[in-house]
Amino acid sequence: MSNLTDAAARTDPFRLTDQVAIVTGAGKGIGAGIAVAMAQAGSDVVLVSRTLQDLEEIAERVAGFGRRALVHPADLRDLATLPQLVDHVLEEFGRLDTLVNNAGGSVPKQFLEVTVDQFEAGFHFDVLVTFELTRLATPHLLSGPGGSVINISSVIGRNAARGTLVPSTVKAAQSQLTRVLAADLAPRVRVNAILPGAIETDALRGMLDQMSPDIRATMLERTPMRRNGLPEDIATAAVFLASPAASWITGKLLEIDGGAAGDLIARVVPDL
Repeated sequence: MSNLTDAAARTDPFRLTDQVAIVTGAGKGIGAGIAVAMAQAGSDVVLVSRTLQDLEEIAERVAGFGRRALVHPADLRDLATLPQLVDHVLEEFGRLDTLVNNAGGSVPKQFLEVTVDQFEAGFHFDVLVTFELTRLATPHLLSGPGGSVINISSVIGRNAARGTLVPSTVKAAQSQLTRVLAADLAPRVRVNAILPGAIETDALRGMLDQMSPDIRATMLERTPMRRNGLPEDIATAAVFLASPAASWITGKLLEIDGGAAGDLIARVVPDL
């Protein structure tokens, strides 16, 4: 929804009553948190990731808020699956209001260990999949009163730390893609990005459990809010950006990082 003209929006502009949202990477972590928060705000949710069991667990949580969950297992890196996803949404709900491009990711490596294939894979997943799914969704976002696209990028794209060449570059590209898409799709469809900092997902906890306890202490010391983020911190921001309350916000990169200004983990990468 792009404005505050209808009665429901004026009554509670932070609600997503009877809207439909696609959330990719919805089986765990940030994506799961966003999907549940969207349902809590009144939206039906299309859950997309590779693992059916994870999606079914999140679908139960969505149903607990009285909303419908459409489970759509897929590997979005295969671009041929994207039209099928959009068609499935339209067959089930007949509308689309919000697209959350959350799936993505690449692995940090030392510069001389990075290959062109790895670089292309990271760019494909974070940039091309985001572009293509947005392109396919846009006609349907335009068919209603207005739509919202929310890309989950990362603060790593604003930093320049050793050993982060691929994730830093592709996330920076995804952030710039957000700004250009916002210009292309205004005024009917708003496009914004959230740039999470250190979020306590299973993946981060697993990594920290293998490191010295001093690493976590250093992370907290370097974060002005003195804690790592939670998926809910990102999820509530996504609900806001999807809601009528954000109807005049587009092309923005919202950093949610507890105030941290740089890399929280000292990466010991030797000189070449």
